[in-house]
Amino acid sequence: MAFSAHRHHLLLIGVLSFCVDSSACSQKNNTLIFTKENTIRKCMCPDSINNNDCDYSLANLICNCKSVFPYTIDKTYYNNLVIWFTETYMLRFLLNVTSVLNLKLSLCGTIPLSTKYLTIWGLRRLQIRSENNGQLQQQSLTISTSCDNGTQDKLQMSYKDRNVITHVVVLDTSLFSGSGPLKSYSVENISNISDQFPHLDKFFTSSNKSCIITFIY
Repeated sequence: MAFSAHRHHLLLIGVLSFCVDSSACSQKNNTLIFTKENTIRKCMCPDSINNNDCDYSLANLICNCKSVFPYTIDKTYYNNLVIWFTETYMLRFLLNVTSVLNLKLSLCGTIPLSTKYLTIWGLRRLQIRSENNGQLQQQSLTISTSCDNGTQDKLQMSYKDRNVITHVVVLDTSLFSGSGPLKSYSVENISNISDQFPHLDKFFTSSNKSCIITFIY
């Protein structure tokens, strides 16, 4: 235990030295959201945080973090979003109906998890990290659709403007409990969305009901 604490201390010293000697730690382009002891923390982090999943102490050290109230969580647009979570109900609260271009989800708890279905707008790349039976699993998936042109510009508009929504992703959280590869399929040019996918009808208006829904499982 003492050796582990000493090693972690040396790691933090090394990170601090690296930040002093380079500009890497000043380039905080990733949004990290996690919950710890019933507190939601929202951080702006350097890219190196992607290699240190679920290390809360390191996040508080190298990121600009602040505690936020649940109702203040921004659900407009994220270019790079990382979420560390332990329960799917909290993941759904933090992520559902959010516009994200690049998303990484790290399970910091244990399985089994309750199954939830999350709706994400405009997702292009997904990474997941979990441990199953003591085995670390990391996977990634890139989504390419015919709606990709101008995706980032459209997502940066207000998420309340449903006229610009052309691609919705539905994510099945049971994928964290499985051992197989990430899978997805897309349905394009859907007509009568309210009949086929009644829960998604509210995301589309008459001007964009012919675009794409991607299911990830």
